Parts: sequence; structure tokens; C-alpha cells
Amino acid sequence: MARTLILMRHGKSAYPAGIEDHERPLAPRGKREAALAGTWLRAKQPPIDAVRCSTATRTRETLAATGITAPVEFEPGIYEATTDYLIELIGLTDPAVSTLLVIGHAPGMPWTAWDLAAQHDTEDAIGLSRKFPTSALAVLRLPGEWDQVGPGAGDLVTFHVPR
Repeated sequence: MARTLILMRHGKSAYPAGIEDHERPLAPRGKREAALAGTWLRAKQPPIDAVRCSTATRTRETLAATGITAPVEFEPGIYEATTDYLIELIGLTDPAVSTLLVIGHAPGMPWTAWDLAAQHDTEDAIGLSRKFPTSALAVLRLPGEWDQVGPGAGDLVTFHVPR
């Protein structure tokens, strides 16, 4: 059974004085673009069965702004995750899940999307390699089970920047 993995970078954050990076909230633009991402997800992608989200304030606010209501696991390790960590985390996904949304940060989200993609010469892959802006979404189709996910295992079918 093919799986759908959606990797999303959090919305544009604000930089209030005296706030640690992990606690930075979304800026108004971030809320607006995350809402647009949610609208796009509901219109263009399969229903999301599960979400894994960083514990950072801006990622939690991004999830809330999307309006996605699937069961959520908040994962502190996504905050400064490496590609290896994210691939391992994706591999632990319940086999009953067919569409997984992961909300995190750069460089983890773009690097993981790049590493999982089998082809790097498509228009979407080239766009992703140039810039993975806030609220951007990389959608990959993965054959087989979640625990078989690894570098080059998927097809990057869409790279979307909600604006």
C-alpha cells in the first residue's frame, strides 16, 4: 500500500523581544499562510490520518491555523532534528496510518524531503532545493510500509508554497 508523507515547515514566526527561539509565536502572515496551507491540504491531498508536530510554539500554532484535526503526537526531537532522526521517526508510524503530516523546521524538513525523494531533476525537486519557505509543503508518495522509509524511497509529487 502506498503511503503519503507531507512535510511542512512552520509558518512565518514573529521575533518578540525577550522570547527564546523555541517559544516564538507565529506572525500574522504565518497564521494566514498556515490557514491557506490547511485549505490546500483538504482540497488537494488525501485525508490526514496522523500528525507529528514539533513542540515549538510556532509549529503548534501552525497546526492550529491549518485546521487539521487528525490525532497529533507532539515530538520535542523535531525541533532541531536531523534527517536521520526524522526518517527514523517517520518509520515508527503506526501501519494503519496512510497519510502522515509532519510539521517542523528548516533545515530538517527540506533536507528530509530531498533525501527521501528518488528523483532530484523534477520541477518540484528543483524548487524545493532552491528554497523551502515558511508554510511550504513537500508531498511524497512512499511505497510499502512506514518502517521501510529511507533515502531515495519516495516520489516527490508536489512542492507547494501557500501564498
